Amino acid sequence: MRPSSLEERKRFYESFDLKRSRNWVGRKLVYAAIIGRHSGVYPPEYKEDKNVPLVIDNYTSLKEVMRYILHFLPEGVYYDRNYYHNFSLCHSHDLRDCWNWGNFAGQQLAFDLDPENVDCPIHGPLSRRLHKQGLSFCKTAFEIARQNTVSLFDELSSQYSDVRAVFSGRGFHIHVFDSDAISLTRRERAKIAEQYSHFGIDKWVTEGEMRLMRLPYTLNGISSRIVTPLKKSEIASFDPAIQALPPFL
Repeated sequence: MRPSSLEERKRFYESFDLKRSRNWVGRKLVYAAIIGRHSGVYPPEYKEDKNVPLVIDNYTSLKEVMRYILHFLPEGVYYDRNYYHNFSLCHSHDLRDCWNWGNFAGQQLAFDLDPENVDCPIHGPLSRRLHKQGLSFCKTAFEIARQNTVSLFDELSSQYSDVRAVFSGRGFHIHVFDSDAISLTRRERAKIAEQYSHFGIDKWVTEGEMRLMRLPYTLNGISSRIVTPLKKSEIASFDPAIQALPPFL
């Protein structure tokens, strides 16, 4: 795993089918692109904007969205988990502050399970590893995150009917699309985050503070892996070293 070059990102997105990603989520989306926050790879003219999510919410077609992506060549493309009563109003509102907005209609419940968030029996807890490894991780930490994903998927499937798993390019995401999960309050989400915190989840995501998630089928430009939806039966055998490879690898 290593960061993708700008040329590799361009090659990937020149043949990218954004409709496939939109159909996986199942609705019109607010998109966001992060140019080079973690990879340090970005078009020189956007040095000042490399860390800032560039929101794409005022567009008329998916082709227009793709023009933005090919222009900025971001390290990551994300979608907004929030639901809105009137999509056309999104462009005139700061979506970072939406829970008390009258146009806000709920948020898709999600869980982020990254291997760097687990306590590794070889390299120690995250607090210690940050000083030595940064956000890197070993195979043991990845295996723990994978096992946690399978277990959490099983638990959530006993409560919800539409649970989906995704390889994020580093770890795993679990998405819950049931309508009763979408309508959960912030307090209810905080309780859920605490309930499942032993799985090594990013509580900020589950609590609803972070509304953006990596868009399936896009390129994780930090690791040069494709964000890949997985069946539950595929999680246990998934190998990021050889699977989810973009064409340029």
